[in-house]
Amino acid sequence: MSRPDLPELGELIGGLRVVSIPMRVRFRGVELREAALVHGPAGWGEFSPFLEYGPAESSRWLAAALEAAWVGWPDALRREVPVNATVPAVAADAVPGVLARFDGARTAKVKVAERGEGLEDDVSRVAAVRDAMGPAGRIRVDANGGWSVAEAREALRRLSAYGLEYAEQPCATVAELRELRLALARAGTDVPVAADESIRKAADPLRVAHEEAADLVVVKVQPLGGVRAALEVVRACGLPAVVSSALDTSVGIAAGVALAAALPDLPHACGLGTVALLAGDVADPSLVPVGGALPVVAPAVDEALLDRWAAPPDRVRWWRERLAACHAVLASAGSQRSTG
Repeated sequence: MSRPDLPELGELIGGLRVVSIPMRVRFRGVELREAALVHGPAGWGEFSPFLEYGPAESSRWLAAALEAAWVGWPDALRREVPVNATVPAVAADAVPGVLARFDGARTAKVKVAERGEGLEDDVSRVAAVRDAMGPAGRIRVDANGGWSVAEAREALRRLSAYGLEYAEQPCATVAELRELRLALARAGTDVPVAADESIRKAADPLRVAHEEAADLVVVKVQPLGGVRAALEVVRACGLPAVVSSALDTSVGIAAGVALAAALPDLPHACGLGTVALLAGDVADPSLVPVGGALPVVAPAVDEALLDRWAAPPDRVRWWRERLAACHAVLASAGSQRSTG
């Protein structure tokens, strides 16, 4: 091993299982979700960076998988984690059917600012969610950085009429988020701002807090390099945190649940119900919400399901090469730390 906590590459590749699972509804442009799974002494770990991510960014996702499979997670402070429903950029009349997949969820995250759509589509979708959930339901919107400051200001002015818990990554940059927070305050638009991409894709995930660009942070285990790394980001930011997922299988969702269960405070429902968006899974039972919550348990990975959703040979080769490139990044980083 190149460093004490990094398994040999051959060991990882030899036990790698790659699955390809269709989405029930297109989400983030994804119609077929691919994921690589590794197994170690502590259990299963998921390595599933989106296909466009390079080795440097994707290596953090591998580090998270290795933590899950070789180290395990910190002690849980709670037995279950409340979760939100996730509503993709569907037509308003499809909203009730989407919400029905999330048993007991009283919070919904709604995709807005979808490429090719306009504000009227967003308003109709959010209005349909409010109609379906009633006045007691909580609604948050996620723009994935798709708005300019001016567009976000106008969109949130209109969407605030439906009662928003917060707006997730309404603009792309930290500077824009800060400018938007100030503009919303001046306009009397009461919509808190949450940072997602500005945390998980940033060279400095703490900049959001230092520049007072967000009211809360959204953290995801894989992009931040594992449960312990994500816990440290939350601690250092000093802001309320929401744990979310990256269209994971139940293996990746279990890591998100472990993070949420280890947080000292958990004021918001978490975005960990997304297995419901997949047409299949690798665990039986799947980690899907019951009564609006997920239990803090290890997933029961089923070999038959791994075979059922096995990716074709050319995609397995692609993932092996990708894992090797990310392993090299982690090995290099470990060597630099040991000689620094």
